[in-house]
Amino acid sequence: MAGSALADELKLAENAPDSYTVVKGDTLWGISGKFLKQPWRWPEIWQLNKEEIKNPHWIYPGDVIVLDRTGGKPRLRLLKNAKADGRGGSGKLSPRVRISSLDGDATPSIALSSIEPFLYKPMIMDAATFKAAPRIAAGPDNRVLYTQGDQIYAVNMPEAESGETWQVFRQGKDIMNPDNPKEVLGMQVNYLGDVRVSKVGDVTTLQVRSVVREIQIGDRMVKAPEKTFLNYAPHLPAQAITGKVASTYGEVVDVGSLMTVAINKGALDGVDVGTVFFTYKAPRAITKEDRSEPDLLTPPIKNANLFIYRVFPNLSYGLVLDSTQPVNVGDLIKAEAANAE
Repeated sequence: MAGSALADELKLAENAPDSYTVVKGDTLWGISGKFLKQPWRWPEIWQLNKEEIKNPHWIYPGDVIVLDRTGGKPRLRLLKNAKADGRGGSGKLSPRVRISSLDGDATPSIALSSIEPFLYKPMIMDAATFKAAPRIAAGPDNRVLYTQGDQIYAVNMPEAESGETWQVFRQGKDIMNPDNPKEVLGMQVNYLGDVRVSKVGDVTTLQVRSVVREIQIGDRMVKAPEKTFLNYAPHLPAQAITGKVASTYGEVVDVGSLMTVAINKGALDGVDVGTVFFTYKAPRAITKEDRSEPDLLTPPIKNANLFIYRVFPNLSYGLVLDSTQPVNVGDLIKAEAANAE
């Protein structure tokens, strides 16, 4: 595979602008690509330290990003939109850090339209957690399936409060580790819809608010999480990580740009939101004409970048970017180690 991504000096993109005014619809990945040949090196060109990389980066439409080429090493600086920022003038700043859970005006890391269905819905669960989750136990009649507007009943909801929204899901397939086919990385669960708590008790009354698939007796629930805004900088991990693509979403076999895959590395391996991997086609065996010939494999060929946007202990979900060939289960993934101070 390619050598360290950080072995070379920071390389600017061809025709990198001296300045760029952020517009609605931009992403941090796209902005980084306007200035850098390697968009995942965003922390370097902003000269961010390890702690700053962990924080969200708040950049807004109207802000001006200036490329400073002085001093022998390029860096970016931010001129805040004074009118939108409520300040009397423009200051030269790094991307701001805010204590905020949701800011719809800020520039997201990647295209939210491609990942929004996956950001706030239950996706991975272990068998014990699934079994212990609140359960849809009955309806008001003998129907098997229930949909929007129906009233249903659930048990095992001692912490529920009237008016809350809960998400309904159903057991899906196990995601296996490509490096160890007997190891279950997690159980995928399929989101079905939202319900609203009407009355709390030993048997809790629920109103079905929306469905993407009809709800049935035995389906489980989790409380709907607070939405958080995804605007973490693309970056490399502190230590190099290698692994494989473990699963695609749905029945898709060949995955292209702006589609989701799961990998067999997670928080326990040092992956966090914003980590960028490179994916490579899995090597294939070279056909031999004689048994005496050595076993050889084709060299790995890079076929995409992968931006991680949701992390679990043993696996992560990422958005495929800049693919040149389809990404498939079993393809290799590699993230070089960063050199942030």
